[in-house]
Amino acid sequence: MTKTILRALAGERLPVPPIWMMRQAGRYLPEYRATRAQAGDFLKLCYNPDLAAEVTLQPIRRFGFDAAILFADILLVPQALGADLWFVTGEGPRLSTVTTGEGVAGLRPAGAVHETLSPVYETVRILSRELPAETTLIGFAGAPWTVATYMVAGRGTRDQGPAHDFIARDRAGFQALIDLITGATVEYLSAQVEAGAEVIKLFDSWAGSLRGRDFDDFAVAPTRAIIAALKARHPHTPVIAFPREAGPRYEGFHKAVGADCVALDNSVDPDWAAAHVQRDGCVQGNLAPGHMVTGGQALIDETRRIVRAFSGGPHIFNLGHGITPDADPENVRLMIETVREGA
Repeated sequence: MTKTILRALAGERLPVPPIWMMRQAGRYLPEYRATRAQAGDFLKLCYNPDLAAEVTLQPIRRFGFDAAILFADILLVPQALGADLWFVTGEGPRLSTVTTGEGVAGLRPAGAVHETLSPVYETVRILSRELPAETTLIGFAGAPWTVATYMVAGRGTRDQGPAHDFIARDRAGFQALIDLITGATVEYLSAQVEAGAEVIKLFDSWAGSLRGRDFDDFAVAPTRAIIAALKARHPHTPVIAFPREAGPRYEGFHKAVGADCVALDNSVDPDWAAAHVQRDGCVQGNLAPGHMVTGGQALIDETRRIVRAFSGGPHIFNLGHGITPDADPENVRLMIETVREGA
């Protein structure tokens, strides 16, 4: 029998939606923290195929999710393009910055990323062998806009202001950066599929800060280009797109980019999304991650509400953003039980 997530992505309405969770391998799990300590630091964990596979498998063993998502980081692509990357404990990633067209021209070409990223492909190969037969393996990358915002600012920012400033100052230079990341992302994701990934997800975590033409040029167009290129190489591999906080631009996003599924953040009303987004195909989401901290009846009620809202069409249950480090694993278990018991 075809795996449940693949059935949903093909447009099938299932009586119980399949479920996985963004950042399901992460700091809320004690076994993850132990493995990360063994690795030494976050980047060493990402580039150690055996340990990266281990943390990918941990939530599958504990919870029995319907999918595993490759453990890696969206900023490995900029590193593979020549940016310096390091992580500051308690503060997050830092990168050397790219703020001019000349800086973009000094980066490596898109096809040169494989040397740096080859350990990630080995992680995928390990997972494709070791995952349970019923569990779908999801590969991923950051969408070009989101990756670019980090490359320009050198870190995460509240409003992605440095990237917007680059656009205002030198739109052609910024477009060159987007084009380079787009090409590199196609190479990276295609190699993940060749190594065994069955589904691809594109995370555009900062899409919500784009408006009008900028949303079309820097969220829609590169995502469409990546999906088209992947479909040309791997026509049977479904793609989930996540333009977080896109608001009304979620409507029509399936068709605009060619995605098999659109993931929804938790600011989106499920009833609205069922009427305006799910009509074009599978949707994924969208429980607020805070419920994984607070639990209780509110978690049960909201989980049931989301399942009911999307029960008329193809749906993959997930959070509306990644689970946070302060989450209680028992609340994850409660969420899964609630979904699988039915609304």
